[in-house]
Amino acid sequence: MAWSWRYEGADGASVDGPVESFGSQADAESWIGQTWRELAASGVTSVALVEDDRVEYRMSLLPPAE
Repeated sequence: MAWSWRYEGADGASVDGPVESFGSQADAESWIGQTWRELAASGVTSVALVEDDRVEYRMSLLPPAE
């Protein structure tokens, strides 16, 4: 089972990002925790954690609305 991140822009469409593959969900989550700021700065507004072809969950990289 391979875990990876799918990157999405403001309109929800896929955008390019680093191609990484992880052996576990924990490794994938640790990596996104270290790189989300750079991704957000490059225009990625949300990510989806994918195991093979199944989406585990999505999350926003945008700051919470005030």
